[in-house]
Amino acid sequence: MRTYTFDQMLDSCYGERGTAERERYEMESEAFIRDYELGEAIRGERERQSMTQRELSEKAGIGESTLSKIENGRGTSVTSLSRIFRALGINDSFLNLGRLGRVAL
Repeated sequence: MRTYTFDQMLDSCYGERGTAERERYEMESEAFIRDYELGEAIRGERERQSMTQRELSEKAGIGESTLSKIENGRGTSVTSLSRIFRALGINDSFLNLGRLGRVAL
């Protein structure tokens, strides 16, 4: 049985680095990871402040399902993030995203 590296599998499925399909895959993967880590950071700050999703969503003026999607890394908008940051009291400070650094809106 032959063993393949992860890069070899990516090359086979999406082409070698530098090809349009591989670049698209890399960008989509990075965006997914950023969304996930942003959601985790928001969840962590919400929990640190002992707030439920319902409490934060009401305070931010967004739907509870929207907050759930954001916390689970399934998309967001600048408007929703801005509202969440303000509701968490992060308007003039930064939210720590771990290895991605810090972000403020």
